[in-house]
Amino acid sequence: MTEAGLDAYHDQVCREAMLPAAETAVMGTAANMNYVAIAKEADEGLTVTAAVTAGVQGNATAAGEPAGWRETDVGIQRVPAYAGTINTMLFINRPLTPAALARVVVTMTEGKSVALQRLAVPSRRSTDLATGTGTDQYAIAAPLSGSPPLTSASPHMKLGELVGVVTRQATIEALRWQNGLEASYTRGVFHALGRYGITEPTFFEDIAPFLAETDLELLKKNAKAALYEPLVGAAAHALAAVCDRIRYGTLPHATAPDAMAQHAAMLAANLAAQIHRWAEFRLTLRPHADTDVKSLILRALALGWAEKWRSG
Repeated sequence: MTEAGLDAYHDQVCREAMLPAAETAVMGTAANMNYVAIAKEADEGLTVTAAVTAGVQGNATAAGEPAGWRETDVGIQRVPAYAGTINTMLFINRPLTPAALARVVVTMTEGKSVALQRLAVPSRRSTDLATGTGTDQYAIAAPLSGSPPLTSASPHMKLGELVGVVTRQATIEALRWQNGLEASYTRGVFHALGRYGITEPTFFEDIAPFLAETDLELLKKNAKAALYEPLVGAAAHALAAVCDRIRYGTLPHATAPDAMAQHAAMLAANLAAQIHRWAEFRLTLRPHADTDVKSLILRALALGWAEKWRSG
């Protein structure tokens, strides 16, 4: 399908669907079409419907990250596989001016990014949260004539509100089906701190140096209950947010070790279910807050798990 180029693929799809190629737009994705999510909102005769398919596990990105491909006069030298794509189709029942159509694209994109933000979707290329994928596509359909055209899709206008709402809702629903990103599931330690190296495939190997063998075996048998416990998840997301703020320069560098140690201690205390020992855990973890973030997180989790079975 890809060797002949996108134009040939477009024409082939149109032939199979018995549609005129010159009048048909085609989008590509590896997402399952059975997982399409549809959201609809209306306001006094104005209706906006979004149909979204979405997958983010392969190539979720944050705008501004280094690109892996370059287009020159001789064409694109390397084409990425469609490992993850968010495709959005919007259907609006009122004519729009060209300016309004352009603003719909902006508002739709913001709605998509809000959905990813709410689900804390990580970029696959950096430590940042994702704003989309590298292969996102969209199509907008609106009547060419009829009632007077709407002139603005700003979020201050009802059209903009509806576009943002349906895009956000449909994107969240599509990701729930395609990638299992149900909101409550994202509370886990791996989702919250995966951007900082705490990943499920290597977790037990990574944490082993910080735990006694008996504690490690017990954790393996109870990992789901421990690492998806709501208060543990809350502390994990809080620690990730603090680490982000340090990277972005929001917090002075001099305060970084204390800030990370305090939130790592909360992670340990919540895992241990001994919040009254927070100050003790902070003192234990503070000497390690000058090391890399992953090591500090592993120490906090190991400390909390080991102390869970001891009286404080």
